[in-house]
Amino acid sequence: MPGFPGIFSGDFADFMDNKQGSDGAPSAAISTRAMEIVTALTFFGIGGLVVYDSARLGFRWAGDGPEAGYFPFYIGAFICISSLVTLAQAVFGKKRSGVFVEWAPLKQVFSVLVPAGIFVLGIQMIGIYVAAAVYIAVFMIWLGKYGWVKSILLGLAVSVVMFMMFEVWFKVPLFKGEYNPLNFLGY
Repeated sequence: MPGFPGIFSGDFADFMDNKQGSDGAPSAAISTRAMEIVTALTFFGIGGLVVYDSARLGFRWAGDGPEAGYFPFYIGAFICISSLVTLAQAVFGKKRSGVFVEWAPLKQVFSVLVPAGIFVLGIQMIGIYVAAAVYIAVFMIWLGKYGWVKSILLGLAVSVVMFMMFEVWFKVPLFKGEYNPLNFLGY
């Protein structure tokens, strides 16, 4: 696309820096410029959603004061304007070279982030106690390289202690999921 140098032209040199890693082999990385563009577009989308929903609720000043979307509308508009400024600086500003993150460390981050997201979804389905037992056991086996028996026993032990503490002693029920696998316990 004309007017956007290096973005849509098929030349990803601005986005991907191919440098040598610590072992001397070529190492791909995401550039700082690419992350600035992605962040600006993401925040613009969030700001746009806030503006849209505020307009739906009403963003004007009524006879009895501001409508429900009055303040969120202006916050969303400010986020959109700030995002556009950031986007313009990233696209048209002075080219800065620099690596935001290399692929190897990014893979390590995702090796924790993706299972954490699955854990959150698991809480919705099978509840916090069962999901936590599975999460702890899987992490111990996968990342910690512990044995199966030790990992499963510790995952169960932590969940049982948390269950006893919250449900039995403090009488504070935590979410047990849509399928409630602990229903047989009467909780």
